[in-house]
Amino acid sequence: MEDKAVELQFITHFTDTYSYYDSARMALEGGCRWVQLRMKDTPVDEVEREAIRLQRLCKDYGATFIIDDHVELVKKIHADGVHLGKKDMPVAEARKILGKEFIIGGTANTFNDVKMHYEAGADYIGCGPFRFTTTKKNLSPVLGLEGYRSIIQQMRKADIHLPIVAIGGITLEDIPSIMETGVTGIALSGTILRAEDPVEETKRIMNL
Repeated sequence: MEDKAVELQFITHFTDTYSYYDSARMALEGGCRWVQLRMKDTPVDEVEREAIRLQRLCKDYGATFIIDDHVELVKKIHADGVHLGKKDMPVAEARKILGKEFIIGGTANTFNDVKMHYEAGADYIGCGPFRFTTTKKNLSPVLGLEGYRSIIQQMRKADIHLPIVAIGGITLEDIPSIMETGVTGIALSGTILRAEDPVEETKRIMNL
């Protein structure tokens, strides 16, 4: 499933300045082609309304559209796939519901997490956190560059081929050294939205 990986994944985040929709639009304008709608602790009908708008937007840009956590909603509106956190539905169960044509990503913090998702049929792994991040509650232990190196090494030994997307408090400056660890891509949220010009910041990241 290597071809399903992408260099930059953008994860929506609601701020005082930008709505979920605006945040996704700016990332897409900057050249990002993978958007994950993440609306934790929000009623599902609200998530659905936002998802339908974002899905149209992603189609206009030819981008992959993933929804965090809501497996049934992904199936209902036919989004491209779902991303499942550690407390969400297990990957294997989501695969039964969605079948093979949907993308399923899983969150991992250790090699054992990666192995478990791989065996359950995940298409990619969101692996982190790289460092402390304020956009996530109940943070797992921070990985840093060493953590990624170690996980990638163990994957090679175990002959596990799965796209690994680094996530969690990553800044523009971090990206070159993170990519050198062997990960496939980077997931960002705050770094883009805190920039003075999010569209230009996305372009800079895409040009790295």
